[in-house]
Amino acid sequence: MSEIGRDLVAWYRAAHRDLPWRRTRDPWRILVAEIMLQQTRVQAVLPYYERFLARFPTPAALAEASPQEALAHWAGLGYYGRARHLQKAARRISAAGAFPADFDAIRGLPGVGDYTAAAVASIAFGLPYPVVDGNVLRVVARISNDPGDIASASTRKRFATVAGSWLDVSDPGTFNQALMELGATVCLPREPNCLLCPVAAHCAARAAGTQQELPVKLRRARAERLEHTLLRIERNGALLMWQQNDPAQRMYGFWELPYREQLPAARPGRLVGEFRHTITHHHYRFRVMTATVRETPEGFRWLTPEERQILPVSTIARKALGAVRRTAARS
Repeated sequence: MSEIGRDLVAWYRAAHRDLPWRRTRDPWRILVAEIMLQQTRVQAVLPYYERFLARFPTPAALAEASPQEALAHWAGLGYYGRARHLQKAARRISAAGAFPADFDAIRGLPGVGDYTAAAVASIAFGLPYPVVDGNVLRVVARISNDPGDIASASTRKRFATVAGSWLDVSDPGTFNQALMELGATVCLPREPNCLLCPVAAHCAARAAGTQQELPVKLRRARAERLEHTLLRIERNGALLMWQQNDPAQRMYGFWELPYREQLPAARPGRLVGEFRHTITHHHYRFRVMTATVRETPEGFRWLTPEERQILPVSTIARKALGAVRRTAARS
């Protein structure tokens, strides 16, 4: 093992966070955690992880569920394509009769990329594959004092090779978790805690005083700011909603409140809420207004409070209804 690997693993064993997916080597539970953690903070995932696995403790359980039920248990976690891919992976695993036990087969599961495959392969099966995510790229850039553009495929490949050179092949799962933990808790993007870093003595960026300048990412998407108006149309306690039925859309299968432009014949009432919502570089400002319709528009349905509890309702719709409740509480 390299000196960096040895120091990193020793620190991790003494100081890592106690997270539920770190108490198991069950590949299914690890896969669920890694899919949930894609582009999502640990604190946001924690309440969903145990609840989801309580309902779907095995691939077969998720494979047999309806897509609507799977989405309902994922509702609020965001990036819903992950839930659909996870169910497809569960069906493939269930049909095969066992979880795949080699990197290429794990990598071939729907929704699984190099990073997720390396995490599952190393933690569940002890296979020597380094994980490389945003946190790891940052750690490698700083320890190596490498100003390469991490948006570049060649830089990412080079950094993966560096991480692989540090890998503890006798316990790759612990090493990978240690490397991810360092990036998540110590080697932070804006304020790295160099004084607490277990590998500070090996860090070329710290020695050069360049840790705040790394990593370098040259390609940045331009932020877009958008505004929309949603309608809250109620009848006998039920709300008028529609289901996204385009598989190409991010919120496919989820129920939404109507947008103003969807119902030009609706009679708008008063403003009852406002909120903001961000998806990657898209920044939305939503207004929520009451409205009335003479008859039920085609493609829409009245959902009762009980139905809204069990059907997958989008995060935007949930935020809208929350904004309405907050406005009502202030008035």
